[in-house]
Amino acid sequence: MPNKYVLAGDIGGTKTNLAVYSTEGPQQVSLVREASFPSKDYTALEEIVGKFLSAADQEIAAGAFGIAGPVSGGVVQPTNLPWKVVEAVSLARRIGCPRVRLMNDLATTGYGARFLPAEEIHVLNEGKQRTGHCAVIAAGTGLGQAMLFWDGKRHRPSSTEGGHVDFAPRNAKEIELLQYLLGRFARVTYERVLSGPGMVNIFRFLDEGLKRPVEPEVRERMKREDPAAVIGQAALAGTCKACEEAMDMFVGIYGAQAGNLALTIFATGGIFIGGGIVTRILPKMTGGAFMEAFGDKQPFAGLMAEIPVRIILNPKASQIGAAHAAAELI
Repeated sequence: MPNKYVLAGDIGGTKTNLAVYSTEGPQQVSLVREASFPSKDYTALEEIVGKFLSAADQEIAAGAFGIAGPVSGGVVQPTNLPWKVVEAVSLARRIGCPRVRLMNDLATTGYGARFLPAEEIHVLNEGKQRTGHCAVIAAGTGLGQAMLFWDGKRHRPSSTEGGHVDFAPRNAKEIELLQYLLGRFARVTYERVLSGPGMVNIFRFLDEGLKRPVEPEVRERMKREDPAAVIGQAALAGTCKACEEAMDMFVGIYGAQAGNLALTIFATGGIFIGGGIVTRILPKMTGGAFMEAFGDKQPFAGLMAEIPVRIILNPKASQIGAAHAAAELI
C-alpha cells in the first residue's frame, strides 16, 4: 500500500507549527516537511494552513491539530489568541479531506511522548514498568495537564483543564504565598504559580511579601527582559538568593502537583513532564526537590515510588503526537 500524507499542527499563542508526514499506519510516521508561523500575524488557522499547503502539491488524507484551549465537539476557542474559534469542519474544507481532529495541545504532547526515542526522554524516576493510565503536565505560558487513558489495549489521549484547579498550599510559606496572591487575584489556580507568569508571582511574593533582598542587576534586567527568564537564569547561576528561593518553591510546587495528577488518575503507567520551562531549568528539576515533593503523598509513598516520571526533551512532542493521531484517522 502506498504511503499517505497527514497534516499535523501544534498551535500556541506565539507560534503555529505545521508539518506534513508520510505514513503507512498509526505507529509509523515520517516527517516530509514543516514550517512555523507567527500565530498573531494571521486572522485564522485556515489562513495559515492554506499558505502552508500551497507550498507543495500533496494530497492530505487526514489532519490533527494540538491547540492550546478547551476542545468540545470539534470546536475550540484558542487560549491567548485573537481568533474567534477553530472548527474541525472548517479546517476539513480548507484541507480538502473529511478526516480532521482537534485536540488539546497537552493531549498531543502526552501522546507524542510515547513515540519518542530514549535519548529524547530524561528519566527522573524509573519506577515500575507496567501498563496503565499515563498523564502529562507542562508549565510554560500557562499550565497544561492531560491524560492517556489505558483502555486495555492502547492509550487514548484525553484533555483536561486541570491547570485551572485551585492552588493547594502544603506548608506555612505556601499558605503565605496563597494569601499574597489572593490580594492580587480573585481566584488562585495552579497556573498562577506553575507557569512563566507564575514564577514571577512567586518571586514578587518573596520580594514584596517577605522582603527578600534582590540583586540590583536582577531588578534592572527584569525591566528590559522576560522576567521569568531572568529569574531562572539568576537562580541557575546562583547570583541572586531571592531567585534561587523562587525557583526552589516553583520546583517543589511543580512536583507536588504532578503527584496530585498521578493520584487523581491513578497513573501507574507514568507521568510525563513537558513544557518550555522544564528543559531550561533541568539542573533544578533533577536536583531531587521535584521528586521529593512528588512522592510526599502518605499513605501512598510506596505507590508514588513505583510511578515512572519522565521529562520530555523534544520540543516537537505535540506535533509528533498530532501526526500519529492523524494517521489513526485513515
